[in-house]
This record gives sequence, C-alpha cells and structure tokens, in this order.
Amino acid sequence: MRIGSGVDAHRFTPSGGVTLAGVLVDRTRGVAATSDGDVVAHAVIDAVLGAAALGDLGDHFPSSDPRWQRADSLVMLEHAVGLVADHGFAVSSVDVTVLAETVRVADHRPEMRANLAARLGVEVGAVSVKGTTMDGLGWLGADEGIAATAVCVIAPIAG
Repeated sequence: MRIGSGVDAHRFTPSGGVTLAGVLVDRTRGVAATSDGDVVAHAVIDAVLGAAALGDLGDHFPSSDPRWQRADSLVMLEHAVGLVADHGFAVSSVDVTVLAETVRVADHRPEMRANLAARLGVEVGAVSVKGTTMDGLGWLGADEGIAATAVCVIAPIAG
C-alpha cells in the first residue's frame, strides 16, 4: 500500500459559487481559480497522484492549458484515478478536511462523499469528509478563502 497527501486553497471572489466535491455549497461568492476551484477535488487529486508518485495537479492540469479553464474538477479527479490505474494501483480510501470559517460541510457531507466515491471507484464507506474552522486565525480565519487537505491510500490492483 502507498499513501499520498494533498492540499489546495483558493481565495474567495464576489461571485460564481463555491463547489466542494462537486456540490455547490455557497451561492453568495466564488473562488479565484482556473477550473471550478473545487478545493476538495484538487486536494484529493494531489493525494491520489502523490501516492503513486505521479506528480501533482499542476503537472497534469496546468493553468496555462486552455482545456482546464472552468473545468469540472471531478472529471479531473477521474482522469487522475485513471492514471494511477494505468500504473497498477487503485484507490483504497480517502480522508478529506475542509478548512473554512463560514462554509459548512456537515449539511453536504453525504452528497460530497457519494460524488468522491463514484469518481474514485470505492464504496462510500471508504471516503471521509470533515470540516473545521480556523477560529479566526489567518486569512482562512478571516473568511478570505477556503482550503482542503486530503490523504489517500492506494493499493496494487489484484490480478
């Protein structure tokens, strides 16, 4: 088995919506990003790629490439899982923590877990999504943006 970790963060913008794991969780603002700015999906992508030692989000989805402008991050995640499979590994489990002062995860957790599980090719029980605040500390605590961390376990594909 192998383990990878990932982190992503984006600052808030006045509009556009905030999407986490493919779920629109805030319609009152957006995030500054090349793609849809889904920090959960981005952190998971980095964790999945890192576990297989296949680089990172920027290597596979560079912001300079117009294909990724406003791209659906869950499609990008599916692509990363495919790359890992091409190297003989499958995702076993993922654990995600969202760091945000006012965006709440709890109401959206079931849908977020289901979306991630479907794209990762695992059971929902293998996906954990949690949220925490920064208790007013730093730019996240000042509610200027949102971040996520992820840990992923992959295992060789049997066969």
